[in-house]
Amino acid sequence: MTRTLTLTAPPEQVEHLGFFRFGDVGGKVVITNDAGEWTLLERPDFQALLVDTLAPEHPKRAELVDKGFLRDGADLNQIAERVARKRRFLGQGPHLHIVITTLRCNQSCKYCHASRTDMDRVDTDMSMETAKKVVDMAMQTTSPYVNFEYQGGEPTVRFDVIQFVVDYSREKNRYEGKTLEHALVTNLTYMTEDKAEWLLANDVLLCTSLDGPAVVHNFNRTWRKGGEAFDRVLHWIRYFNRRYVEMGRDPELWHVDALMTTTRKTLEHWREVIDLYVELGIRNIHLRPLNPFGFANKTWRAIGYTPQEYLDFYARALDYVLELNKQGVQIIEGTASTFLKKMLTPDDPNFVDLRNPVGSGTGQIAYNFDGNIYPSDEGRMIAATGDQLFKLGDVFTSTYDEVVNHPTVKALAVASSLDSLPSCHTCWNAPFCGVRPLHNYMQSGDLFGQRPNTPKCTEHLTIARLLMSKLANDPDVEPIFRRWTIHRPRHESS
Repeated sequence: MTRTLTLTAPPEQVEHLGFFRFGDVGGKVVITNDAGEWTLLERPDFQALLVDTLAPEHPKRAELVDKGFLRDGADLNQIAERVARKRRFLGQGPHLHIVITTLRCNQSCKYCHASRTDMDRVDTDMSMETAKKVVDMAMQTTSPYVNFEYQGGEPTVRFDVIQFVVDYSREKNRYEGKTLEHALVTNLTYMTEDKAEWLLANDVLLCTSLDGPAVVHNFNRTWRKGGEAFDRVLHWIRYFNRRYVEMGRDPELWHVDALMTTTRKTLEHWREVIDLYVELGIRNIHLRPLNPFGFANKTWRAIGYTPQEYLDFYARALDYVLELNKQGVQIIEGTASTFLKKMLTPDDPNFVDLRNPVGSGTGQIAYNFDGNIYPSDEGRMIAATGDQLFKLGDVFTSTYDEVVNHPTVKALAVASSLDSLPSCHTCWNAPFCGVRPLHNYMQSGDLFGQRPNTPKCTEHLTIARLLMSKLANDPDVEPIFRRWTIHRPRHESS
């Protein structure tokens, strides 16, 4: 929650000030603005800033001018350019195109929200006709960068659909000239050597789920008919990473990415989770909480936790990741990396779930196996419950313009514009934050929700405070954090 700071005397004149929001971080005052600039001030210095008594020789004064917090001497044109650079994703169009090749899945994970079906349900497979229409639609995006991301179910069950989309999109791109990438989100348990070699030869990026050591992974992610998946997942991670090296690829860029989902079991084994990622050479561990919606009470008692329990876990895990970095181990925490790119660089990473406004429909589009179109995968999953509120159309009868200009896309943008949301518009964390209206809808039936009362608000504020405090109090942290913001596109290294 944002804390209110009591001022000894409100300023009578504010013409000397640039626009900023302010709040409390570790007993200091943080001030931020829409260019993503921020700094921490002692309380007396903040008071002096407000009433224009900050001495010309004050060590903070030049920084305050350069970042636009003080008007006198500030280059307003340059600051305007910084704001525009931070928000340049707004005019680009959807770059992430999620393709659901099938709903069939061979696993039954405890926390899965996807509308998975049994392995004999071929009626939930995407047809080649639908796949062609998906590519035709996606390649009309105004974004210069297009990423096809294959999901399911388990998407490799319909590997032929993946192959078709890769080949057909590349053929179309001979005329479109976009930067084109393909990413496969797979549990790796349906992988074969033939599939693996085709993926390697065609530069398809891989992301899998690895929740930790066997005791955690096998608890969370089970086969439909029983049994343990951990050893099979590790086999294929090692297989791909070895083959990348044999192909002469830079292992800093070419490796299997992995996502972990935090359950109660993770809280007991957090250190082993990180150690396993390091052992496997996975360079990025993206800590993320459970989506707390839709679980039966019995299931939530087995795998769930309170928001504070998760944040305590996150703080411990981040400290350990930083400790490893100080020892020379190259591993990034993904959530922190996203925040830090907003805090420490002139660009926004355009992470569709943590931007202003949200990327649903404007940064990403999801195509269900049947050709129905949704603003995100969450919209598709809501539709699986019988609620079609977020359907934007379909690839057979809708045009691209109808999809991206759909009233639902506009409503999601309005509902996630932090500049107009109560409490968000005055929050110091606004330049680094983002709202997901579909989460609000799942929680309360309302796109807008009550942001200060949501677990996501608490999570984002706590993580931002944690990162700023570390930057302010530990001089060894900033070089590490700045490394975490470096982005080298893989397509330039192949």
